[in-house]
Amino acid sequence: MSKTLRVVVPPHPLIGHWLTLLRDEQTPPALFATAMAELGRWLTYEAMRDWIPYQRVPVKTPLANTEGTVVDGSIPMLAVPVLRAGLGLWEGARPVLPTAAVAHMGFQRDEANAEARCYFNGLPGQIPANAGVLVFEPMVATAGTLLRVLELLEAKGVHGERVRVISVLAASPGLKRLGERYSDLTIYTGCIDAELDEANRILPGLGDAGDRLYGEPQSGFVG
Repeated sequence: MSKTLRVVVPPHPLIGHWLTLLRDEQTPPALFATAMAELGRWLTYEAMRDWIPYQRVPVKTPLANTEGTVVDGSIPMLAVPVLRAGLGLWEGARPVLPTAAVAHMGFQRDEANAEARCYFNGLPGQIPANAGVLVFEPMVATAGTLLRVLELLEAKGVHGERVRVISVLAASPGLKRLGERYSDLTIYTGCIDAELDEANRILPGLGDAGDRLYGEPQSGFVG
C-alpha cells in the first residue's frame, strides 16, 4: 500500500456498534438501513472535522460580545453517492452537509473481471475549482468502481486532495490498488478487512449492501 494513501478508521464505539449490526446476517432490512445511515452520519462527521470550511465571526450574546465559528457557505461541497447502496450512506450524511449539491453515479460490475461500467453519470458539467467532493462508496473491495469515479472526477479537474471517500468497509487489496493510483486520497471507513473471496467479495464483510438495503428481485415478483 502506498505510504501516502490516508485511510482513517475512527475509533468511535458508535461506529463499531452500527458496523456490527450491518455485518450480522440476522439484521432485518429496516434496521440495516438505519445502521447504514448512522454510519454515513458518523463517518461524514469525522471526515469533515478538519476539512469543513469555516470562519470566525463576532457575536453578541445577551450579556457580552464574543467570537464564534460558523460554516462558510460560500465554499461549495459536492456529494457523490454511488448507486445503489451509496444512497443509504448519504441518507445519514445529508444533515451533516445540508447545503451540499448532490451528483449520483451508477455502476454495474462485470462479475467475470470485476470491472465497473458506468450506466449513469450525474456529475455536473463543471465543478468549481474550490469545491470539496465527498464520494459515498459503501464497499471498497477491488476498488474498481471507486477508481472509475475518481477517473471521471479527475477528467473534470478534481484530484485526490480535494476528495474524501466515505465507506463502510474497505479491503486491503482494494486499498493497495487505490494507493498505487491515487496516493493523495483520503478514505474514512468503519473497518479494514484483509481478504477477498474468489468472487471478489470482502471477507468477513457484510454481504451485498445493495441487496440487504433494497432487496434482491426474485423471479416472478410483481410490484
